[in-house]
Amino acid sequence: MQISKGDTIPSATLLRVGAKGPEQIALKDLTTGKKCVIFGLPGAYTGVCSTAHVPSFVKNMDALRGAGVAEVICVTVNDPFVLDAWGRETGATAAGIQMLSDADAAFTKEIGMAFSAPPAGLIDRSQRYAMVVYDNVVQTLNIENTPGECNISAGEAILESL
Repeated sequence: MQISKGDTIPSATLLRVGAKGPEQIALKDLTTGKKCVIFGLPGAYTGVCSTAHVPSFVKNMDALRGAGVAEVICVTVNDPFVLDAWGRETGATAAGIQMLSDADAAFTKEIGMAFSAPPAGLIDRSQRYAMVVYDNVVQTLNIENTPGECNISAGEAILESL
């Protein structure tokens, strides 16, 4: 079942690259007691994800922080090493965006956002979405109609919703 406004985000353990290599991070450790933005996308180094979605959050980080957002978190079904490199290359890491790997798509499936596009080599990937979460409860949820769109899930749209 797809997550909805008013739902509590599920407990999830995701991955990121830390100082000593891959490390597990409980999503709720980043979101409990805070206003956060979580955005999901089909994959690192893919077209719209690299040219529109991540850049829209990078360029709006100061305004999001000014609106009281404590954490901006990108979740995608890639390994943590790919996300680490992609975060550095896109400027997301320098901007303060948490780049978290949902390597087995468990979180993505649990919130009902998984899709597959075998001709493009995308299996169990994330739909493109963005949500505002306050103390683990979804306040705003914007899901794009197709993976190739980045309008209502872009940083500007989320900023307007705040």
